[in-house]
Amino acid sequence: MKRFFVTFSSFLVGLLWFVSLPYLVQAQTLDQTMEAEVVWIIQDGEVEFFGKTQPYQKLTFEVLSGPEAGQQVAYEYGSIPLSVSTRYKVGDRVILGKSEGADGDYYYIVDRIRRPSLYALVGLFVLVIVLVAKGRAISSLVALLASFVVIFFVVLPQLLAGHEPVLVSMLAAILIIPITFYLSHGFQMKTHVAVVGTLIALLITALLAHTFVNRAYLTGYASEEATFLQAEKGTLNIQGLLLAGIIIGVLGILDDVTISQAAVVKELAEANNKLSFRELYAKAMSVGTDHIASMINTLVLVYAGAAMPLLLLFLNSPHGVTEIINYEMVAEEIVRTLTGSIGLVLAVPITTVLAAWKFTSPTLRKSKH
Repeated sequence: MKRFFVTFSSFLVGLLWFVSLPYLVQAQTLDQTMEAEVVWIIQDGEVEFFGKTQPYQKLTFEVLSGPEAGQQVAYEYGSIPLSVSTRYKVGDRVILGKSEGADGDYYYIVDRIRRPSLYALVGLFVLVIVLVAKGRAISSLVALLASFVVIFFVVLPQLLAGHEPVLVSMLAAILIIPITFYLSHGFQMKTHVAVVGTLIALLITALLAHTFVNRAYLTGYASEEATFLQAEKGTLNIQGLLLAGIIIGVLGILDDVTISQAAVVKELAEANNKLSFRELYAKAMSVGTDHIASMINTLVLVYAGAAMPLLLLFLNSPHGVTEIINYEMVAEEIVRTLTGSIGLVLAVPITTVLAAWKFTSPTLRKSKH
């Protein structure tokens, strides 16, 4: 059965990629960029703008990709005020942008090339999973790949095409949940229960998010990225993107909550097959409440860590707390955090009820699952 799901998911990944290819081609950027490496530092010093000192360098780059590969480009770094400054050395690799103007071609540094470090981190991630998860490592990695494929090759292209974000995200969740759950945890009763519990909790989260996003008059324009995206793609539903982000964001955590709770019920039922539905539910919920307590603390710390610069700005603000939480950028995070947390908390009793009902069934008591 596991081999069937691996084969099926591989086929589905290829099919999704093929179906989404037209959207990906349409979304490709027309900006001319190329990779380059610093091969010579002609001058290295400092300059001052408005009382602030910053690096100044005259560099020679060798183009590594594109039609200009092999050519050398002279570049003057630090000749204008920089919001974020760095200092380059020979061997550093960057992405160069090229702008064609009336006075000739103009090159500029877009960003550094970070792929080697990212590849190393991915390799370390895979190594840790293989060493710890062992037999389940491959199926878990395939499940992870399937989630990325659905998000990047289905969800994002469909959103760029202007389709309804909430509908797209819910359909994506319905697609992701069975593939990832069965690949990661096997085709068994506890996984069936976790799938159903996750779908119910996700639906509740979506309804809560839709209600409070509208009641709080959130537009989705709290971030600069949303404003830039709307300016470039005027047909996008930015408020819908906010809702879609909440749905996709809570999906990954629901996996851990529902499968863990279903596994607890399964182990309790196998340890004592005389437990009634009520007894099994009560014992499993005693574990579930501990899970809820630790999960809430984890969510708060995760969101606080992600929003650290924003929190520091508000700490330094002369405005009161009641005014600060009323700003959309803060209200958006509150709605995102609390609606997701409510869905996660409700997932515990929902999954426990389903699992206790299944594992106290007279027919299933005889099953090894």
